[in-house]
Amino acid sequence: MSESPPVVGKIADKDSARSAELAAGRDKPREGRVAERDVERQLYLVIGGTGDLMRRKLLPALFRLLAKGPGRDRVGVLAAARNPSLNDESYRAWAREALVAAGIAPDDPDLAWCDMFLHYQSLGKETPEDFARLARRVGELEQQHALPGNRVFNVAVPPLALPTVVNGLAEAGLHRGPGWARIVVEKPFGSDLESARALNDLLHQHFDEARIYRIDHYLGKETVQNLLVFRFVNAIFESLWNRDRISSVQITVAEKVGIDARGSFFDQVGTLRDMVQNHLTQLLALTAMEMPVALDRDNIRDEKVKVLRAVDEITPADVIFGQYAAGEIDGQPVKGYREEAEAPDSETETFAALRLHLNNWRWWGVPFYLCTGKRLPKRVTQIVVTFRCPVLQCLPPFVCNIQCNQLIIAIEPREGFDLCFQVKVPGQEIRMEGQRLSFRYADAFGPLRDAYETLLLDVMEGDPTFFVRADEVDASWRIYDTLLKARPPVLRYPAGTWGPPEVVGLMEGEDWHAESEESRGRRCDRR
Repeated sequence: MSESPPVVGKIADKDSARSAELAAGRDKPREGRVAERDVERQLYLVIGGTGDLMRRKLLPALFRLLAKGPGRDRVGVLAAARNPSLNDESYRAWAREALVAAGIAPDDPDLAWCDMFLHYQSLGKETPEDFARLARRVGELEQQHALPGNRVFNVAVPPLALPTVVNGLAEAGLHRGPGWARIVVEKPFGSDLESARALNDLLHQHFDEARIYRIDHYLGKETVQNLLVFRFVNAIFESLWNRDRISSVQITVAEKVGIDARGSFFDQVGTLRDMVQNHLTQLLALTAMEMPVALDRDNIRDEKVKVLRAVDEITPADVIFGQYAAGEIDGQPVKGYREEAEAPDSETETFAALRLHLNNWRWWGVPFYLCTGKRLPKRVTQIVVTFRCPVLQCLPPFVCNIQCNQLIIAIEPREGFDLCFQVKVPGQEIRMEGQRLSFRYADAFGPLRDAYETLLLDVMEGDPTFFVRADEVDASWRIYDTLLKARPPVLRYPAGTWGPPEVVGLMEGEDWHAESEESRGRRCDRR
């Protein structure tokens, strides 16, 4: 009798009746909407239901997940916000406008979902009485839609408002309903190690860790989740994934945009907190982690935490902070950060480049470069793995300077990967040219689902695999806490350039591969 194949699906929350099916390997594919998945009946509450995150991300994701098919009656949605002038009818009109702005056709018949399953409740000044009224409304909606008391609280409010909301929900008894309760917390999770621990303590007073979903939308991107399959299923790469074969790893998140309307918020946060501590650090963990015992929620996150704990202490020589000044983007003049933020003396960083080393067997001596910034020449998120060059080169240096092989994992845009190598150009003379093998998700599978759709569906199913655990939060803040207490100087760079020129020294002569496409495809001719 042949053995059953090992389980590589994700393990659901213990409160779900699907745990046994998942453990037996009978999970359905991750693609699909709620109608195609075994999602328990529940009420999905968004606290901050009139905010920018709800308008741009959460509401379109909920609509695409819930509005189509027979399964849409499984999940009711209640938006709550401080605006006292809205009711169900006016909020639904607001929601329709937001959905049309997100690309939904104005005559889409599925917009009727708003009238049937989308509701609004004012939180007023967020007093105990306001939360008590919210609790009564929740009970009414659960009775109206025949829901068993399962609840998701998606807290989409500014960080300073989070304690008020969590305590308000708890005092009203909303987290102790007849079914299970889960809470979704948006980043940034704390502003340093001390505040992150305080938030964890607050959440743990009212929710078990297994019910807390700290969301980092990068973990919902298909190309990020594919890192696990790419590394651990394809033996050709896993066997090379170590200090003997890899010379460096660059993780880049480059943005063309400035701070938009986030000036007052961003000036209190900066790029280290806004991008590095969460997004780039998650990419670092997934790139460097060891193969877990099983691809399930606990083992994957255990291995990520081990990576974060292995990061050596960062010294001032390992960090460059920058802030964009006035310059040009696509030939158009743009203001500097201080003018955009209306903060003439601000020393908040809009650019950060860090060199990290991992104190473990696999990665000893391999630098990991984390680079991110605003008002850079192009938008790109990628991981570039540079392999070691041959120890002995059969061609003398005067013939050609051989370029090392590289693997570029493109997270956005044009999601996929490129394997770069060199070939001889046909002809008598020895000339080499960089070429690449390329894979693009869009070519193979069509458009990818938005990251929030993936993650919200995971929340509804009770699958925390791609959410951040409390010990991950603690370990990541430990890496950067010293930089927050003893900040390096902030260097100025013109908008439309690739950050301060000192980055070249930080990378010890390596090209920053987001900056120079030619470094991966240059032609090499006989002199």
